[in-house]
Amino acid sequence: MSQQVIIASDSTTDLGAELLERYQVRILPLRIALGDNSYTDGVDIDPDFIYRQYETTGELPKTSAISISEFTDFFQANVKEGQSMVFFTISSEMSSTYSNACIAAESFADVHVVDTRNLSTGGGLLVLAACDMAAEGKSAGEIAQACTALAAQVDASFVIDDLTFLYKGGRCSALAALGANLLKIKPCIIVQDGKMIVGQKYRGKFAATLKKYIADQLGDASQVDLKRVFVTHAGCDADVVAQCVAQVKETAPFEEILCTRAGCTISSHCGRNTLGVLFLRK
Repeated sequence: MSQQVIIASDSTTDLGAELLERYQVRILPLRIALGDNSYTDGVDIDPDFIYRQYETTGELPKTSAISISEFTDFFQANVKEGQSMVFFTISSEMSSTYSNACIAAESFADVHVVDTRNLSTGGGLLVLAACDMAAEGKSAGEIAQACTALAAQVDASFVIDDLTFLYKGGRCSALAALGANLLKIKPCIIVQDGKMIVGQKYRGKFAATLKKYIADQLGDASQVDLKRVFVTHAGCDADVVAQCVAQVKETAPFEEILCTRAGCTISSHCGRNTLGVLFLRK
């Protein structure tokens, strides 16, 4: 990657330590409030701690947007003379993080903010595309413009085993949660126009529904960009994840299949046993 163009994002892109290191992506974490304590996403708290806390106390965390002052400090610390930055945020429909980043960026000559219109590795796809562009020598402005357009091609969705976290977080009604759990319905949550909506509803055991979900999402792969695909999960069993990775591999000749685990911000809203296949459409 060009030393002059820094690629960075908030912590919701769920890229994982190995990818962050490989692509030299810099992260500004969101904050997680749990009980009387405040944590930094991915720094002093992890999803398993959140799950244990919920199982012990019934308490769910609250996530908060990155403030303008935090962005200002981050930009000052990371953008040196002669450098520029492209910063990616969770969808502006889901958080004020994007608007705060834009306000802070106004004080810097060459910091560009991209609204991913997405969450988790839906945004991560754009971050890695930006890294590829930076390696090709494109400027920060060119990268930001291209990735803003590319956001419309992201296909991001997840299947959720249990709606408890979504319900307790205020993102679905008690009736919907009760009905889905009693009937063993596993809803597919789709990111559309920057918002989360309910798509296909699957019924049955979680592992079996994932097979149907992946087949539905990828189809014959004729409209899928085969450069890379993410299999991203929140606390799923290793065997289930391996099954999904194998199915993706068998379905289409992706150049790269990346398996990551959702961080604290995403896990706080979806709960354990959530899995998605995320990719770009042509």
